[in-house]
Amino acid sequence: MIENKVDLKRAINAVSDVIQNRPQPLREFDQIYMKAGDMVLQTSLIAQRFAGKKLVFIGDGDSISLCIAYLMHSKVIDEGPSEILVLDFDQRMVNAVTRFADRERISHLISAELYNCIDKLPEKYIGAYSAFYTNPPWGASNSGESVKVFAERGMEACGSDAVGVVVIADDSKVEWSREVLWETQSFALGKGFYVQEMQTNLHEYHLDDAPDLRSCNLFFRARPHRKAPTKSYVLHGSRLESFYGREKNLRVKYVKEVARVDYGKAPDSTYFLEKLEK
Repeated sequence: MIENKVDLKRAINAVSDVIQNRPQPLREFDQIYMKAGDMVLQTSLIAQRFAGKKLVFIGDGDSISLCIAYLMHSKVIDEGPSEILVLDFDQRMVNAVTRFADRERISHLISAELYNCIDKLPEKYIGAYSAFYTNPPWGASNSGESVKVFAERGMEACGSDAVGVVVIADDSKVEWSREVLWETQSFALGKGFYVQEMQTNLHEYHLDDAPDLRSCNLFFRARPHRKAPTKSYVLHGSRLESFYGREKNLRVKYVKEVARVDYGKAPDSTYFLEKLEK
């Protein structure tokens, strides 16, 4: 929900600019994009909730991070994070953020870096942020382990007085989604975070095999006197199994972009021209 009034037309147009910049999703890595209307709502909500905070995104296929920075810069929304960092293993996403930020002159608000959550978090980021955001692989085939991994990296990046949000499946009729919600909340408690709020059945997705499946915003806050983390660890063992779906183990280091001089235009392999008859 949008808590403050915004110019809806300007917001939708700005978000559509970001969507045009975004690379196509790779379903094999559980990249499933939020629908445009929900992106507008999510952008406004997260900008308000994390206003003035240093915000780190652990993965961001939807490009909510870029929407926030762009709408702030365009004065469509009047508050938001003081700084945004995007960590993603997909170089196409990282480059899309960098290119857009450079073109729109918002590099002072947002930056992106190639990072795979299988690796320990770079030391320079441990405890350096005050808020995290993640919309991870939803964990249908691994009891939410993939959700825990992304959330844990976000928690490692945050200091003692931190907040965060995890966007995950939420459907009372889908048993695995209820199990993942339970697992995620239990895991967070063990890491020194409690559930501050849950906004249920909030977002819709371009998901062919489950068009009615929605996700929730699960907001977390650090317990009082939580000790900021000082170390991070490499992911290993069973936590890699079925990471992106049944028997789709985490075995890819990075998705690398193939450079194109015509970025932003339709590749000529996706169409052909039928000429007018003379």
